[in-house]
Amino acid sequence: MSRPETAAPALSLAVQYACPAPQLPRWRLRRWVHRALTAATGDTRQALTGAEFTLRLVDEAEGSMLNQTWRHRQGATNVLTFEYGTDPGGTAHADIVLCIPVLEREAIAQQKPYLDHAAHLVIHGVLHALGYDHIKPEEASHMEALETTLLRSMGIRDPYQDAHEPAKH
Repeated sequence: MSRPETAAPALSLAVQYACPAPQLPRWRLRRWVHRALTAATGDTRQALTGAEFTLRLVDEAEGSMLNQTWRHRQGATNVLTFEYGTDPGGTAHADIVLCIPVLEREAIAQQKPYLDHAAHLVIHGVLHALGYDHIKPEEASHMEALETTLLRSMGIRDPYQDAHEPAKH
């Protein structure tokens, strides 16, 4: 007998385009966020009733400024997540920032399809928004396994394997 599918909590998602990203329409981003939320709901230790996220797509300048201001690191990073916790009603709140130029460069350098890499970064950001982390080795293993399983279900290869292996779909 198969395990019943876990329903995702209600999702409120605002998408802000601070730079052009024509391959990343709202519907596609929402689909990825929803899939990550559904997967994490089946795995999480807390009962979520909802998620209120803002996903902001930024250029290099804004990405660098945010990374310097909040992480005290030079240059832009691919994804930043600002997790605000879960309110008493069970709704998780977060802002997720995706730096489009970094995403593009990494996809090329790692020989990954752009949309596969974008999906991975969105899912990674959502998992951070839900309290997952990868600082400790056991946390990293758990988070990466969840990402890999979710991406595989979408036909996307394991992003933690050798980045130079050809993608298999």
